[in-house]
Amino acid sequence: MLILDSDPRALFAADIAESLQRSPRELPSKYFYDPLGSALFEAICQLPWYRITRSESSLLAGNAQEILSPYRGPIDVAELGCGSGLKMFALLQHAGASVSCIQLIDLSRAALEMARAQVAPLADTVIALAGSYEDGLQRVPLHRDERPLVMLFLGSNIGNFDRPAAHALLRRVRDALRPGDALLLGADLTKPTRDLLLAYDDPLQVTAAFNRNVLRRINDELGGTFDLDGFVHRARWNGRERRMEMHLVSTRRQTVHVAAADLVLELESGESIWTESSYKYEPGEILEAGVAAGFARGDQWIDQEARFSLTRFAV
Repeated sequence: MLILDSDPRALFAADIAESLQRSPRELPSKYFYDPLGSALFEAICQLPWYRITRSESSLLAGNAQEILSPYRGPIDVAELGCGSGLKMFALLQHAGASVSCIQLIDLSRAALEMARAQVAPLADTVIALAGSYEDGLQRVPLHRDERPLVMLFLGSNIGNFDRPAAHALLRRVRDALRPGDALLLGADLTKPTRDLLLAYDDPLQVTAAFNRNVLRRINDELGGTFDLDGFVHRARWNGRERRMEMHLVSTRRQTVHVAAADLVLELESGESIWTESSYKYEPGEILEAGVAAGFARGDQWIDQEARFSLTRFAV
């Protein structure tokens, strides 16, 4: 079953119109993931400098049985921002879990199709929702019964939110769950600045292509006139906020139109469009955030080499 947003193009246009008129200008990172963007991100995950995915997948595979050990009978599983579904597959396959229903939530229909094909052999029913995290949290309770539900929020997607927004999202996740359920949260941990810069500005420039692709998407879907050659990718470490930032920097003074958003932009040379933040955490900080959101204190697994964590919070 595939459930669609009511009008994703209208929402895309409205979000672009609002965010590009902020100061500084921004673009929501959730719009990276059209079919080409999803493919580029899968390529990023294979780069030797981007270790998040490999670290998390190793943690999931190596600890799967312990992670799901509280559940002896059939469970339901839902994932916010499922991507290709490979991480869910690794967890469930290595745990040998009995799964009745899987719910997949992602903005990218291309990612949902990949994920649905990936996990279909593992459950009786697979439901895919093309929508935001908020859409998913509203719909997940509508498609479950009395079995325990394990909610996955992996890939350090929590890092795309500033800390107040991340805490608010965790509270919304908690409100969507009920006693006996659990949240499995993946979060990237603070590490040396050089490692972070290489991960977000790789020598092969795959991340740069991924970043600029959002402008190509605006051109194709919303009638934009962005000249991709007029922007360069910049990755910056903000030590005070403990976040990596990705920006697209205008190389010249230029005027850009976005027809569907009824928008005209006058960009100066050197002006930046902020496209993504990736906040980094300390292990204790994650545990405290879960408790503050209303979960029981979590159980945590950490990849010490690449500094990534998985935390299971019980309801």
